[in-house]
Formats: sequence, C-alpha cells, structure tokens
Amino acid sequence: MDFKDLMADEVEDMMEKDIASANKASETVDQENQSEVVEDTTEVEDAENSEEDSVSDDELKEKKSFFKKKDKKDKKDEKIDELTDRLMRNMAEFENFRKRTEKEKAQMFEIGAKDIIERILPVIDNFERGLAAVTEEEKESAFVQGIEKIYKQLVTTLEAAGVKQIESVGKEFNPDFHNAVMHTDDEEYGENIVTEEFQKGYMYRESVVRHSMVKVVN
Repeated sequence: MDFKDLMADEVEDMMEKDIASANKASETVDQENQSEVVEDTTEVEDAENSEEDSVSDDELKEKKSFFKKKDKKDKKDEKIDELTDRLMRNMAEFENFRKRTEKEKAQMFEIGAKDIIERILPVIDNFERGLAAVTEEEKESAFVQGIEKIYKQLVTTLEAAGVKQIESVGKEFNPDFHNAVMHTDDEEYGENIVTEEFQKGYMYRESVVRHSMVKVVN
C-alpha cells in the first residue's frame, strides 16, 4: 500500500468517527430539547390547572358568600319579622278575648234576665189566681177590667222580651219542660200524656225558666 492509500484510509476513518460523534451529539441535543419541551408543556398545564383551580375557588367563595347572604337576614328584616309576628299574635289574642267577652256578657245578661223573670212570674201567678176567683157579676166592674188589662200588658211585655209559656195540657210528658207532681189512670188519654196543669211553666228564649207542674196519665 502506497502512502496515498494509507492517508485515504486514515482520512476515511477520521470522517467516520466525526460523523458518528456528530450523530451522537445530535441525538443528545434532540433528547435535551424533547425534555425541555415536555417540561415546558408540564409547566404550562400546571399553570393552566392552577389558574382553573384558582378560578374555581373564587367562584366557590362567591357562591358561598351569596348563599350566606341569602341565609342570613338583615337585622332590620329580622326586627320587622319579629314585630309582625308579635302584632299577629296580639291581634289573635284580642280577637279571642273579644269573642270570649261577648259570650260571657251574653251569658251574664241571660242569667240576669232569667233572675228577673223568675221574680216576676209569681206576680203573674197572683194575677191569674185573682182573676180566676172573680165572679161573673164582678167581671163587668171597672176595677176587674183594669186588673185584667194590667195582667195582659205584663204578659205581652214579657212575650216581647222573649218569654213564652210552655204548652202542657194534651202534650206528651217531657221532663225537659214538665215537672210531674201527680199521676193518674185514665182510659180517655194515651199513655204519658199531660191531663192537667197546676202551675204554668215559662221559657226565656231557648232555656227553661220554670218547669210546668202537671198531672200525667200513666
């Protein structure tokens, strides 16, 4: 082998070594660049995720504060609700008191009226007894006619006030209205029928002031 061929071989070997070194260096650079790209990408994604998380936290805080404002009333509204509730309660209590007072007043008035009627009834009984004892000749006298007019006026006044007589004779005996003081047997009447009245009974509106004293057929 001459000198030229030897030099050519050495030059070729050196070129191959340089090419291999260059390729290796190129691969190293590519790997480093890819690593940097991955890191940059990761940083970008982390930054985006961090930003999204930050935004989510802010929105969550805003929502929480919004609901807190909704849940927690203003002191002025709470005071208005308290006063409104107190007013409604007072109005309900006053309405109940008014109804109860009216009912008690009506009951007291009825009790008072019944007490006065009970005191007047013996006067009516005496009028009736006196008029029943008048003879036919005395009925035409001015005195008897005057007494009869007073009696009728008194009865009419009581009827206008709500007092009425209890019907007894010929009616079936009712312990709510009649007081049986005598019993008898009579085939002309049915069983448990009032045949005679000894003392008239009276009612004031829907309540009995005095029961009728009657005789009843067994």
